[in-house]
Amino acid sequence: MNIKMESERPQAPSKLKHYLTAAVILLLLWGSAVQTDATIKELVEGVPNMLDLLKEMFPPKWSYFDNILDAMLETIRMALVGTTLGAIAAVPVALLCASNLTKSKWVHHPVRLILNLIRTIPDLLLAAIFVAIFGLGPLPGIFALSVFSLGLIAKLTYEALETIDRGPLEAMTSVGANSVQRIVYGVIPQIQAHFISFVLYTFEINVRAAAILGLVGAGGIGHYYEVTLGFLEYDKTCMIIIFTLAVVLIIDYISTKMREKLL
Repeated sequence: MNIKMESERPQAPSKLKHYLTAAVILLLLWGSAVQTDATIKELVEGVPNMLDLLKEMFPPKWSYFDNILDAMLETIRMALVGTTLGAIAAVPVALLCASNLTKSKWVHHPVRLILNLIRTIPDLLLAAIFVAIFGLGPLPGIFALSVFSLGLIAKLTYEALETIDRGPLEAMTSVGANSVQRIVYGVIPQIQAHFISFVLYTFEINVRAAAILGLVGAGGIGHYYEVTLGFLEYDKTCMIIIFTLAVVLIIDYISTKMREKLL
């Protein structure tokens, strides 16, 4: 009896797959390092330069805070307006992308293709394009963040839409509800908490992104990064970094608390 039970015991899965996966990853890392000329020797040789830069950055020039306060507020306003416009535009786009709400493949496939195209363009490149169109200032930054927010929020939202419960929609269809009523009363209640979470997450990202859009003339605190780095005033740059970090941490904390209450 014992011999029979031992013969029926399943064999342990082979670890060959794990070894092959690890070997492929290591091979890719080695190949990438070779192609980019990244070596441990260069890293070690660059450590003294890093230490010299840190010495020049500290202590920060605290008096520079007054110079960058308005620019940081402008950065936050850019992120807020850009996220809001992108979130509004993302709602109809997400509805058109969701295959369970838009049945026609001739509609949701092209819209998804356009959405993927939008998401492939970096926000810094978008800002440079809008600067060429509208000139210097915060307006190009707002448009760049709006397009970026549209791509991100619409992507996350339509994926969440495709996981909603179909029961309420079928029940409303059976009693004669039209498409708008099904969306308002059957879709939105299921998705609104997730949508708000996506918007808050995008706002956090946009605050970080808006901080560097000034490098291409799109307004905000990024202009001061360019100026201080260009004049090798690393103590002022350090002050900007610390201020930006503090703002990002505060926004991250507030949005986290809001998400905890919503989800």
